[in-house]
Amino acid sequence: MKKVYVCLSTDVLHGGHINIIREAGRLGEVMVGLLSDEAIIDYKHYPLLSYGERREIVEHIKGVSAVVEQNELSYAANLRKYRPDIVIHGDNWKTGIQAPIRAEVIEVLKEYGGELVEIPYSTDENYRLLEETMSRLSIPDIRRGRLRQLLKIKRPLSILEAHSGITGLIAEKTKIIQDGRTRQFDGMWVSSLCDSTAKGKPDIELVDMSSRMRTIDDIMEVTTKPVILDGDTGGLIEHFVYTVRTLERMGVSAVIIEDKTGLKKNSLFGTEVEQTQDTIGHFSAKITAGKKAQRTKEFMIIARIESLILERGMEDALERAFAFVKAGADGIMIHSRKKDPGEIFEFVEKFRAVDPKTPLVVVPTSFNAVTEDEFGQRGVNIVIYANQLTRSGFPAMQKTAETILKTHRAMEADNACMPIKEILTLIPEE
Repeated sequence: MKKVYVCLSTDVLHGGHINIIREAGRLGEVMVGLLSDEAIIDYKHYPLLSYGERREIVEHIKGVSAVVEQNELSYAANLRKYRPDIVIHGDNWKTGIQAPIRAEVIEVLKEYGGELVEIPYSTDENYRLLEETMSRLSIPDIRRGRLRQLLKIKRPLSILEAHSGITGLIAEKTKIIQDGRTRQFDGMWVSSLCDSTAKGKPDIELVDMSSRMRTIDDIMEVTTKPVILDGDTGGLIEHFVYTVRTLERMGVSAVIIEDKTGLKKNSLFGTEVEQTQDTIGHFSAKITAGKKAQRTKEFMIIARIESLILERGMEDALERAFAFVKAGADGIMIHSRKKDPGEIFEFVEKFRAVDPKTPLVVVPTSFNAVTEDEFGQRGVNIVIYANQLTRSGFPAMQKTAETILKTHRAMEADNACMPIKEILTLIPEE
């Protein structure tokens, strides 16, 4: 009997999927390649059911003879390992993001004489609505815990800055295929710098928390991925506890607060401007108060250490990191304004030698030549791209405005503009 391979990349099984399995069964013995949790996260969204739970369901579907793990969207590794006679798929992958995967499947099957069978993809509107509804399931109680769940599955997580609903959608929907894998961002960083800049205000905590909350609400209304908030210093301890509770209710996954006091100055100024670091005792008390104020276990408070920025030395940074973890911090962010990542790598190595579990966060604005894979191999859990959308968007808008002024019309600016149709596609209708 021929061996037939079917890939399932969903945790929401409907009649369309059952139909493919049924058709596969008519051709031979059915082997299902089930995407791993990490693969399904990269391809679609956080799965509602774990790989083990999904596997148990698929194993009990009539006609399925075997279930194997597929660790990436690419079929190549499993096809070469199991050498199925037939691969069956809906015909919906001839265009779009899966088209390169289809082309690869055809080439691999040629290596040993396998066959690709494509059947009409189900156009039932109810199936589409079901998948769309499940992928957008983002009520606060579910969304809040997704960052912790992702930290158990992937390293490092890739987080992109967002400062509005439209930038949130870019962070949510941007996806590519590279080396047989889909890649997309795992969450969003709501930066005080970018939020302030979008409002035309200086980054000195002038934009109050109520305004920051409105920005978060705009982003969360149209997205589903975890949100991490740049909480600056966190303010007074008495105020911070209420901020924590508000963020929890909204479904925010984490807040990062920095161990500085006084009028905020952007960290990348370093010692060029006067900046005062908080005492270990006072900042630890702020962390502890925030943790005690929490109503849920999912929300995270991450301590940002400014010792390297302020040239206080590695030992000071490490002393603070261990003290803040002891005070209850759920993660540590270590920052540097040097282009050479050496001191970041040194901190990570020395911290991991003592604490192998607490999540570590980096923001490679200055040391931006380091890849995510290298960070992950060294023990970093979260990489935040903290301001790139803002820094790329504003120059583009300024150049467009100047072009219109110079030419007294809009035609010359069109090449720099996204077509209106693409904007309408990006923004959901409901």
